[in-house]
Amino acid sequence: MQEIKRFCAIAAIMALVFGTFGGGAAKAQSSPQSSTDFPTRSITAIVPFAAGSASDVVSRILFASMSKSMGQTIVVENRPGAGGNNGTADAAKATPDGYTVVGSGSGPMAANVSMYKQLGYDPQKDFEVISPFANFTIVVAASNKLPVSTLQELIAYGKKNPGLNYGSVGIGSSQHLAGEYFSQITGMQMTHVPYKNIGQYVPDMIAGDVPLGFQWYPNVAAALNAKGAKALAVAGPNRLDILPDTPTSKEAGLPDYQVSGWFALSVPKGTPAPVINKLNAEVKKALADPEVRAKFQQQGAETYYLTPEESKKFISDEIAKYRGIITKAGIPQIE
Repeated sequence: MQEIKRFCAIAAIMALVFGTFGGGAAKAQSSPQSSTDFPTRSITAIVPFAAGSASDVVSRILFASMSKSMGQTIVVENRPGAGGNNGTADAAKATPDGYTVVGSGSGPMAANVSMYKQLGYDPQKDFEVISPFANFTIVVAASNKLPVSTLQELIAYGKKNPGLNYGSVGIGSSQHLAGEYFSQITGMQMTHVPYKNIGQYVPDMIAGDVPLGFQWYPNVAAALNAKGAKALAVAGPNRLDILPDTPTSKEAGLPDYQVSGWFALSVPKGTPAPVINKLNAEVKKALADPEVRAKFQQQGAETYYLTPEESKKFISDEIAKYRGIITKAGIPQIE
């Protein structure tokens, strides 16, 4: 009887020991600890904007290149809504193992901190930003019905005709805030007209009902190509390859007007550092690919890369910048 009791005790201890180490091994195996064994399966990439949107297109270009390099499928899931907040909030709740990433933008990751009372996440506390990857310089575009040909003519006309309409894809969108910033810099008084989507806005722009737009190139490409609108300036340091004859805002006499919308790849907070570094290296590799650069340029976008450490400061600075614009404009928070 004593032998049986002693055997059971030893068995229990052995089970406890091996159970503990076995559980630890299983946990280590399920959570990648080094960049060499990641990824071993497909990755889900959440894009918190509609399929076919400018953000969706450039995200898919990046993910296709990364997928090929890493030898694993990256499955894109579009989860639009609330200015990008819905999909971004979903990503914040994902398991922090690198197998769920989010290609979110300057709205959900910066401007919306000040625009919304409740986001459902905190860009700085709930995410590790891998790197920005795309930058869309704002194009100042005007309907051909508007009697202006240059940025300075627009400013002069706008001051003589206060209340000029400009359109965007919604309150708090980068296009809306770009218009507010333009108003603050120039002293023009303009009226913001929000739309549900860009498809609704463009016909009104061409008709001259809402003749102004502070837009990314893909949003006004159809109007420009149809000669229904003209690009007066691009609000960045360099001309766009897709609009080589359009001056920068500095060249057009408004050097302080520098505005863009950007997209960054992020993962939930708690993702292992080796995985973050591996993803960052893959983003850098993809953005160095001439084919990826060419595809971005066709969309009016520029590639944009930072290290994870640089990305933290970038996000912090962008949140502060948009807070200043929103506060000065007196835009009420969205419930």
